[in-house]
Amino acid sequence: MMRNLRLAALCAATILAMSCTQTSLQENPFPELEWIAEAGTRTFPTGETLFRTNDYGAVGDAVTDCTEAVQAAIDACKANGGGRVTFAPGIYLVGSIFIDGDNINFEIPRGTTLIGSQEIEDYRRIATRVAGVEMEWPAALINVVNCSNSAITGAGTINGRGKPFWDKYWSMRKEYDPRGLRWIVDYDCERPRGILVSECKDITVRDIVLYQPGFWSLHILYSEHVTVDNVIISNNIEGRGPSTDGIDIDSSHHILVENSHINCNDDNFCLKAGRDSDGLRVNRPCEYIVIRNCVAGHGDGLFTCGSETSGSIRHIAAYNMTGLGTKYGLRFKSTCQRGGTIEDIWLGNVEMRGVRDPFVVDLNWHPAYSTSRLPAEYEGKELPMHWHKMLAEVTPEQGTPKFRDIHFRNVTATDATTCMKVGGLESSTVEGLTFENVTLEGLNGGSVSWAENWQTEGLTVKASGKPLTQKNNVGTNLR
Repeated sequence: MMRNLRLAALCAATILAMSCTQTSLQENPFPELEWIAEAGTRTFPTGETLFRTNDYGAVGDAVTDCTEAVQAAIDACKANGGGRVTFAPGIYLVGSIFIDGDNINFEIPRGTTLIGSQEIEDYRRIATRVAGVEMEWPAALINVVNCSNSAITGAGTINGRGKPFWDKYWSMRKEYDPRGLRWIVDYDCERPRGILVSECKDITVRDIVLYQPGFWSLHILYSEHVTVDNVIISNNIEGRGPSTDGIDIDSSHHILVENSHINCNDDNFCLKAGRDSDGLRVNRPCEYIVIRNCVAGHGDGLFTCGSETSGSIRHIAAYNMTGLGTKYGLRFKSTCQRGGTIEDIWLGNVEMRGVRDPFVVDLNWHPAYSTSRLPAEYEGKELPMHWHKMLAEVTPEQGTPKFRDIHFRNVTATDATTCMKVGGLESSTVEGLTFENVTLEGLNGGSVSWAENWQTEGLTVKASGKPLTQKNNVGTNLR
């Protein structure tokens, strides 16, 4: 256990050091976007009545199950109308806990670590949305649900201890993939998230360190006016967990993420809005989102839109962002089952160093995962409800996504492998992109296909190897 804590401290120090390399352009490069000032929480819980979890039976010995004691302190705080729930220094073993009351500040002080149970039975099943589909699934380790003006704060640590859940996933992949079930394994393999904020407003998550969740790290779902500030997420301690996204903002609005640093094994900072027929049914957009002054290290996307795009993603500003060795930089992905419109996206003051693919648009992303087809051996058999949702037909009129009106201002990429990978569709071109002071340097220029009406006077692509290729572009001529 002490080794885990030392590793966490080392990782946190490394990511903090990364922040010193961030671009010095800290001003807002988009003063024309007045709605930026409206993102984030409008209130913060200020009640000072203390509810010490240790007074309710919590023991910080890393062995005693403290779930009931911690929940009792939260429930007492809720009954009081709010206050501050806190811990004495120690290591506390917990399963799912629920902050479901207003005006609660759930404080994890420096010197305190919450460690997650490694038994799936300790994560209560709840109605939620997972990777774009509404279904029953295990709750997160910490759940902030159906409340307002509450917070998770403190300089302590949350360790999800997710490795058994990662191992379960890889074991299921060996069984599912050969049977043509890659599209459903992520949903059948139930893994707890780190933190879930769902159906909430005016929530703050600040100053914590989070690592090793079983699944996504911090999921903001169906919520409004949430602020995430100075959060460190690192999921590369003692292994690399599959689908351990950093921060996922899902069908929510007026969200602010700032001053945060993420190492993970999927998308670092990601926007989502539902998948396929179920996402089209829910039809809730992700909009008015601000991400700023943030750093991504290892991961699959400094900034990602998708692939869950069904409810549309719009009115987004991400600026003063740094990617260091991230696999993908500015990434947009969807498929012809998703639908939705991705538009009015503003990306500025972005510096990418050693990012393999700094700019990617893919409207036919990962077909084995994205396209749901029932193998013949399952025909006529009783299937789980979420299988039926995934298999429901989506017509081309419903399912064809649209990417348009994306703006880049003061963006640089150096030491890339491929500068641009843009693949639109004949039925859905990538339309109306503008570039101001954008320079991408790398080995290969890459390719752009089915692009329409880009303003590229401010774009420079410098390739030392293969040049940029273009195909089926309309009103778009790249240098």
